[in-house]
Amino acid sequence: MGHNPIGHNVDLAERAYRIRRNAVRMGEVQGQGYIAQALDIADVLAVAYFHAMRVRPDDPHWEERDRFLLSNGHYAIALYAALIEAGFIPDEELETYGSDDSRLPMSGMASYTPGMEMSGGSLGLGLSIAVGIGLGLKRKGSASRVYTLFSDGELDEGSVWEAIMSAAHWKLDNLIAVVDVNNQQADGPSTQVMAFEPLVDKLQAFGWFVQRIDGNDLDAVIAAFDAARDHPEQKPRMIVADTKMGCGVPFLEAREKNHFIRVDPEEWQLALEALDAGRTR
Repeated sequence: MGHNPIGHNVDLAERAYRIRRNAVRMGEVQGQGYIAQALDIADVLAVAYFHAMRVRPDDPHWEERDRFLLSNGHYAIALYAALIEAGFIPDEELETYGSDDSRLPMSGMASYTPGMEMSGGSLGLGLSIAVGIGLGLKRKGSASRVYTLFSDGELDEGSVWEAIMSAAHWKLDNLIAVVDVNNQQADGPSTQVMAFEPLVDKLQAFGWFVQRIDGNDLDAVIAAFDAARDHPEQKPRMIVADTKMGCGVPFLEAREKNHFIRVDPEEWQLALEALDAGRTR
């Protein structure tokens, strides 16, 4: 996958559609969840797993794999949707989401789920762990990269900024981070809870190669991942992805508060129909 033959010539828009569909189907199992985030980040996950990363779904612990760390563990439903699409997890396990003894718990746990590299839940830790893994890979002479996804709300945490500073200090050019700027967290709009703009200027001042993109524009996401991989300077790489909560399902996009949503039983089918209507093929 990624640079492996299995990932060549895939339709990334179709992958993103399927990831969104998987997430909605899992949400229906529980009747609630972090569905809006899964919909907003599906394009990034499609590009990560089917274009950028080297992984082996049948060998999740392959030593030469690229690592993907989900810092925002409540986005687990989104990553499960991608892991199911990629073949790490059989499609039939989708129906077990959030149930007892499932390999798909509500928050991501590395010991439960193939392809899940870290246990998330306590926010603000993924980038710090990614720095440690990136440094370890460097010292082993590995060509593998470490990717991490975190949320704009995690910018409230001091540990994130310590990691931003240390990654630049260690010149971790094998670290590619994506921050999902959907401007929504549990207590309200992220920029009002704790102002973080001008974000690009701050990250560049800390010594990172930074790109800011529309995270729901597949062409822009592909170009950003490629530029992050190919950037010649010895510095860590950050993709600031501005995304739309609920992307692809208009009635969820329109909800004012959609950090954690409950969807009425009849609305799940409407959500699937909206995704089908927006499908590009």
